[in-house]
Amino acid sequence: MEKPRRSQKVSPSWGDVKVVLIFLLSLGLFCGAGWAFLNKGLYLLPEKMCEGVLERDMVKQVLPRARSADSGSGDQGAGYDLIFSCHVTTSNDSILSGRALVQPISREKWREYYRGSGERNQIIRVSVGDMEALAQIGSGAGTSSVYIPCTPPGAPPHSASQPYAVVGETWVHGEAKPSGAPLRQSLTDIAYRLTEHAYKLAECKAPRVWPKELPRYEERG
Repeated sequence: MEKPRRSQKVSPSWGDVKVVLIFLLSLGLFCGAGWAFLNKGLYLLPEKMCEGVLERDMVKQVLPRARSADSGSGDQGAGYDLIFSCHVTTSNDSILSGRALVQPISREKWREYYRGSGERNQIIRVSVGDMEALAQIGSGAGTSSVYIPCTPPGAPPHSASQPYAVVGETWVHGEAKPSGAPLRQSLTDIAYRLTEHAYKLAECKAPRVWPKELPRYEERG
């Protein structure tokens, strides 16, 4: 009787290995391209938005990746009752919102507003000259604001005793890309841009030298 033949293992050739490697590489590139395509919304935003105030790179620092994104802005009123608003919305329900308005409010009242009743919100502040910025810190607090004194044209005579200012604020609804100090700083930088723009739209009487940016917050919280 013939002895049964032993099965022989055939080693894959280098050509077969190259085919597999090329397939895996192509699959990875395809998946990566597909992921990038589905999450490129922020990269398709205009380089400058909201009448040139908001830059795309600033938005990318704040909002997470999304399949699509859109921006919009508007203003109403003039002089002492001007309001300028700006927003960016994404398909994952994250929204960056901001506004700047001219209003009769003292610096102390402005601070009190963001602290909340009973000082339930902690705030940190920075200033340069008579310009001041603040950010809320702590659980559930996530708004940054900027206060710049303004003398608007056409202010009602009965309000002459009340100081006017342009107050800008920004916040995020939904998920944000950073948290803590980086988020507070980015939101404050955007609020500063909005406030500067509204100051000029309102034709506030005192000319100003605008720093490129406000002083940085200390690392806290």
